[in-house]
Amino acid sequence: MYKYKLLDELLGKDGRYSFKRDGLLSECCTFKIGGAADYIIYPNSADALIKLITVLCDNEIRHTVFGNGSNVLFPDDGYRGVVVFTRYLNDIVIKNDLLCVHSGTLLTLAAVSAFKAGLKGIEFAYGIPGSCGGAVYMNAGAFGGQMSDIVIAGSYYDPAERKIVEINDKDHHFGYRRSLFTGTDLIIITSSFKLQQDDPASIKERMDINMRHRVKNQPLEYPSAGSIFKRYPGYYTSKLIEEAGLKGKQIGRAQVSTKHAGFIVNLGGATASDVLCLINIIKETVYKKYSINIECEIKLI
Repeated sequence: MYKYKLLDELLGKDGRYSFKRDGLLSECCTFKIGGAADYIIYPNSADALIKLITVLCDNEIRHTVFGNGSNVLFPDDGYRGVVVFTRYLNDIVIKNDLLCVHSGTLLTLAAVSAFKAGLKGIEFAYGIPGSCGGAVYMNAGAFGGQMSDIVIAGSYYDPAERKIVEINDKDHHFGYRRSLFTGTDLIIITSSFKLQQDDPASIKERMDINMRHRVKNQPLEYPSAGSIFKRYPGYYTSKLIEEAGLKGKQIGRAQVSTKHAGFIVNLGGATASDVLCLINIIKETVYKKYSINIECEIKLI
């Protein structure tokens, strides 16, 4: 198609992109599920990302943007269009008590960088496999902390207005597992985290405690997309699922984890159809038992 010819010209002439044609999305996400996309593209800078998005928009090429692909279920039949990953936008700058990162920076790398600089406040994110941009997008959290606790500023690209916008903490409009960006086409470029000075040994101890808890209580030995459902107000969703008798429930090669009922794991060869079927069974069963509608936390494409 002509519109893809223009994209090919950009990718062929500009060395700032790694890409695959007809690449498998299962190789690009933590769930290890998903068919082929027409193009999978990794820009290596913010400028390259913006140039790519401009070409895609100008030529009305269907596209979607992710960080590390840790909180998504890609479809079995793939994606007809372009899937962009910001994983290579991973610069980190520390200014006094500010940790400034590009959106593709892995949360664990950000937490380790803060620890080495003697900065506390982001220990809760250590071990989460997502990117900083993805975490800000959904206001990710763990161990009593969340991104809204530390985000003080950021920037994003608005494809409709063709401009970069600088924002402060309140402009993010954080809520439970949501932000200004949720459900929009806005693309996070940078985030700045306000942290505090502390003894690196104390920071490391808290990070290690969190990691031991993850290893003990989460099914890290299997591919997954993390917690499948949002917490329902006043309830632990994983407890509702377990008490509904669904722990260990299996459809195909997808299973409600026997270690943590809030996770659906890929036992090897699971399909998106398996996972979606299991999600529907969980939602229906929990509703019948508790009259509670639980919502997915992961993004379904």
